[in-house]
Amino acid sequence: MKIAFISLGCSKNLINTEQMMALCRDAGHEVTGEPEGCDVAVLNTCGFIDAAKSEAIEHIIALGELKRAGKLGKLLVCGCLSQRYREEIRGELPEVDGMMGTGSYEDIVSAVEAVWAGETPERFGDISATTEEGERLITGPGYTAFLKIAEGCDNFCAFCIIPYLRGRYRSRPMESVLKEAKELADSGVKELILIAQDIGPYGKDLYGEGRLPLLLRELCKLPFRWIRLHYLYPDHFDDELIKVIAEERKIVKYLDIPLQHCSDHLLKSMNRWGTEESLRELLRKLRERIPGLVLRTSLICGLPGETEADFEALCRFVTETGIERAGVFQYSREEGTRAAEMPDQVPEEIAQQRVERLVELQSAVLDRYNESRLGTVMEVLCEGFDPQMGCFAGRTYADSVEVDGRVFFTASGVVPAGEFVYVRLTGTEDGDLTGEIEE
Repeated sequence: MKIAFISLGCSKNLINTEQMMALCRDAGHEVTGEPEGCDVAVLNTCGFIDAAKSEAIEHIIALGELKRAGKLGKLLVCGCLSQRYREEIRGELPEVDGMMGTGSYEDIVSAVEAVWAGETPERFGDISATTEEGERLITGPGYTAFLKIAEGCDNFCAFCIIPYLRGRYRSRPMESVLKEAKELADSGVKELILIAQDIGPYGKDLYGEGRLPLLLRELCKLPFRWIRLHYLYPDHFDDELIKVIAEERKIVKYLDIPLQHCSDHLLKSMNRWGTEESLRELLRKLRERIPGLVLRTSLICGLPGETEADFEALCRFVTETGIERAGVFQYSREEGTRAAEMPDQVPEEIAQQRVERLVELQSAVLDRYNESRLGTVMEVLCEGFDPQMGCFAGRTYADSVEVDGRVFFTASGVVPAGEFVYVRLTGTEDGDLTGEIEE
């Protein structure tokens, strides 16, 4: 068969898609990313918040139209949306010919073959026993790759549905992680991005103690140029981990620490770690011990019970701590979470206004950071020529893939994608930096 794979949502979902692609390829099927003309399309969905659910449904409807036009055979939907809304999909989306949950990715070959044979398979295995091993068919650029070290989550934040879709926290064995990392390095990967819902507790479930510092030391022995960490929750920073991040040259001095808020009572009600004071102290210590550190976080406006005073405190926190990068989100009331049932839900229009104001404040922080870089020379990973800008584009250590800014730079010759160059920064452009290559 010719099978198209479409992956929605986060990089962790993408890895599952790449594993399914490899399984289908090894079974003798042709895999592609374009659904038109295929026998089966496999849509790996996200079902985290309303926007992600809407995107997934739009894709299902579009693929259904391809089927009706005779340009696609069958449609198999898997991932978080099908895990969460199995009954609704079965009853309301006739375009879907089969479903798989997040505990059944390894069943992809038999599910696809069953769909093609005219059956309507529904595979929903144990979400806390998902196999995270096996070969991947890497779909991104050859110089950057994600490496998932754990699946699931034990945090059970009151606003989040992830543990109910992805299961409890399961670390991959260290030897398996290092084996895959070596294969990625041997294939030419220069930037390794370590990912999990929370990489901080890595190893505790397998070894009885955290092994992230040891894992990082071992990864730094491999020939990567950059090792980037996504995501580290604030309660997992001990002295040993901070020491490793500060000492190891290959670990970029960029940390994505999901904070969500700074209000003491909101953090407590949402089952989050710490207080505003302890968060401020953590960020102060990290900046003190890791020179050049750039911080990224995620923040939520409109959590149940968020008062105007809470929001003003969050605005001061963002400005005073100088967090360079932030994803600011409007609270999404998700059925099945404790927060959905809490009193004092914030009206959507007020939450949206707060998002807009916080984005504006954080943009000013980013502008100050960018201005502080002008006149300096920074190492940039070139991502190719940007025809719209008429120059080359890349990222510094302070810019993670797809979520942060870019550097647009001129050069006297051709700069291949995946090459590291040094760029003298001379200007800014809508939150991005501009400059010229330092020959």
